Amino acid sequence: MDKIKQKMALDSLDDELNGAYLYDALAQVEKDERLAEVYQRMATVERKHADKWISRMKEAGVSIPKFSPNWRTRVLAWAARRFGVNAVLPTITSMEQKDSQKYANMSDAADMSADELSHSRLLQQVTKSVSGGLEGGLLARLEGRHRASGGNALRAAVLGANDGLVSNLSLVMGVAGAEFQNSTILITGLAGLLAGAFSMALGEWLSVQSSRELYQHQIAIEEAEIASAPEEEVEELALIYEARGMSKQEAQKLAKKIFEDPSLALETLAREELNIDPAELGGSAWEAAITSFFLFAIGAIIPVIAFTFLSGMAAVICSLLISAVGLFIIGTGITLFTGRSILFSGSRQVIFGLTAAVITFGIGRLIGVNLGG
Repeated sequence: MDKIKQKMALDSLDDELNGAYLYDALAQVEKDERLAEVYQRMATVERKHADKWISRMKEAGVSIPKFSPNWRTRVLAWAARRFGVNAVLPTITSMEQKDSQKYANMSDAADMSADELSHSRLLQQVTKSVSGGLEGGLLARLEGRHRASGGNALRAAVLGANDGLVSNLSLVMGVAGAEFQNSTILITGLAGLLAGAFSMALGEWLSVQSSRELYQHQIAIEEAEIASAPEEEVEELALIYEARGMSKQEAQKLAKKIFEDPSLALETLAREELNIDPAELGGSAWEAAITSFFLFAIGAIIPVIAFTFLSGMAAVICSLLISAVGLFIIGTGITLFTGRSILFSGSRQVIFGLTAAVITFGIGRLIGVNLGG
């Protein structure tokens, strides 16, 4: 074993022992016996990994250092004992996500790589479940709560309209400040509307389509894992159900029942482990693109309206007033997510939006004066 591999082995051993120490601490503190058992079993897996590294290093004649938890592990364990598991669980979940691929490029550590990825997914499930409470252990109720997407759709609608309004208002005011003809301002505003709407639509299409392709790839990997190692996948699904509040016996019974039908097993693991709905795969890319186009356009048309029937400074003032009303309405929508008062959110949105418009108007006026000689 050369020096590079030796250092890698020592670092991996240290990581596994720190992980086992931390999960042991969580198991000792966790009041829910089912979750405590899950943490204990995760600690056992980490120790098995550590034993494998120790065995390999002994065979290579590498001396095994005495283990001492690092400062991060000590702090997290102390915080768990002092403030409870929930206080540190998000941090540990984030750490596991970062470490889930640490063995991906090691050909002789495929089994450990699968375990680390499983731990990352499992902790994500635990974090979601405990954030909403485990009382009752009703999976259907948990699923209904975590999969609600109406709030996200409403948020996207509000922000999409806001982007269109603020960006096009600034564009129109910048051109108006340079004292171009009314027809030029109107054409510029419409061009800005179309350019911004198409850009938003394309960006949304690429985002959703890329997510769909990623989900399809993840499902294909999961299908291969079910075919090659069904026992491990049954155990993984059972652990997820245990983390969500079921007893060990109930979880294992349900997992084995599901795996009697391979197609149902794949669909269930896609939902429970990967958080993917195979029927939707994150939604339609075209639907998302079209929706984004119109949401942006709705906001972007507001500053342009005044220039269709007015001209000069009257059109500028009218555009600002209409836009102020639109900004206030958008600010009112934002209160759905922030919980702040309508007056505060609406006024803040108006101030920020009009400030951007005034600045671009001033810059346009400065440029117009310089170009005009």
